Amino acid sequence: MNTASAQVAKPAATVKLLIDGQFVESKTTEWQDVVNPATQEVLARVPFATDAEIEAAIASAKRAYKSWKNTPLAARARIMLKLQALVREHMPRIAKTLSAEQGKTLPDAEGDVFRGLEVVEHACSIGTLQLGEFAENVANGVDTYTIRQPIGVCVGITPFNFPAMVPLWMLPVAIACGNTFILKPSEKVPLTATRLVELLAETGLPAGVVSLVHGTAPQVEQLIDHPQVAAVSIVGSTGAASAVYARAAARGKRVQALGGAKNHMVVMPDADLDAVVESVMSSAFGSTGQRCMAGSVAVAVDPIGDEFVARLRARAGAMQIGPGDQAGVEMGPLINAAQRDRVLSYLQAGVEERAELVLDGRQRSVPHDGFFVGASIFDRVNPDMRIAREEIFGPVLSVIRAKSLADAVAVVNHSAMGNGASIFTRSGAAARQFTSDVEAGMVGVNIGVPVPMAFFSFSGWKGSFFGDLHVHGKDGVRFYTEVKVVTSRFV
Repeated sequence: MNTASAQVAKPAATVKLLIDGQFVESKTTEWQDVVNPATQEVLARVPFATDAEIEAAIASAKRAYKSWKNTPLAARARIMLKLQALVREHMPRIAKTLSAEQGKTLPDAEGDVFRGLEVVEHACSIGTLQLGEFAENVANGVDTYTIRQPIGVCVGITPFNFPAMVPLWMLPVAIACGNTFILKPSEKVPLTATRLVELLAETGLPAGVVSLVHGTAPQVEQLIDHPQVAAVSIVGSTGAASAVYARAAARGKRVQALGGAKNHMVVMPDADLDAVVESVMSSAFGSTGQRCMAGSVAVAVDPIGDEFVARLRARAGAMQIGPGDQAGVEMGPLINAAQRDRVLSYLQAGVEERAELVLDGRQRSVPHDGFFVGASIFDRVNPDMRIAREEIFGPVLSVIRAKSLADAVAVVNHSAMGNGASIFTRSGAAARQFTSDVEAGMVGVNIGVPVPMAFFSFSGWKGSFFGDLHVHGKDGVRFYTEVKVVTSRFV
């Protein structure tokens, strides 16, 4: 080899921490590569913060809280207005970063950012949700009123599947209410979070109000255990969410812990199949199935099952798969090799359980080096099979046959999780019965992904949520504030 002409590999950029308003290089000895899941290219190296760096982030957040909590509501709202404008302006750039590190298609990545932007816009007027109550003369010359005050240093632990949306579910509401916030994003996708806090720095937000740290379980445990941390929010698997909930609650923290899901879509015989197939495609295979609101089980009510499965198989089999930044691609890769192997293991489990594999994603050939699995569909699945009960977090749809709406509702309610459930029908009576009887926190009628707008709360039930107050909406404000009741007399 001619060493003079040989190319020297450029070292990967390092992801920074944000502590006390400064982006700093970690002094850790523990690093992990940030990998593009479509190409396996190393995009950057992310540090696992040291104990001292976590302590510094918490200390700066505590110092900033003393003044930030007394910053007028209007001034905090103006910060949110600036952030809203910046996120909107830089959405294509954020989406490109998100697609590169997470694997989503560019349209899906822009949707990720946009749904987070809705929460920023909601936070711009959050003062109206912090209003208290007043009662005059509750006793002779005595008045009573309530005020909502922030609670202190808050922590957000966010997942790899929505690198923009989920941090923005938490952060804007927390700081608009007067708290300070420490973000610990997934170590798999730290670059999008960095883009967001860079924009926050441009708004004039005081140092320490928002911090950014990186790591895995040890860093999370240090944040949870710290006596200066008042509240913890997490989105993750059911196992991770329940563990964080138990650990944080045992230490007296306020906790909202969003876990996994197994969302059902009931297809009635009177449904518009053209519309249903497109909705199910988006729900089951959007984001490569890596979302807690993915419709991973379709319940086809007799006699529509055969036609529904045939149409869905044809549509899903024709999906274009590849890197998310390529035009025309409908589905990108899974996040890493471990997740790809997990999905493949469930496909094998479904075959062994004797479900009918009508579309096998293992047979899709993708001319790229990434972690790709094609869309897969099992038909005539039994509700007690693993593929029907457990969250796969990949592009695998199970179809269960039901004889009636009541049977379909029983299938949905059999699940241990209860994030979302949808029904496709033209019948108002069927829709009303379903919305009344189904045991899920978010219900869709002719909508495959029933995620609410930011002024409502993301309301998972059962094993999909641990806590009392959900993210964003009115619950989000209640979570990040404490009610104080004042009774006064002036004589």
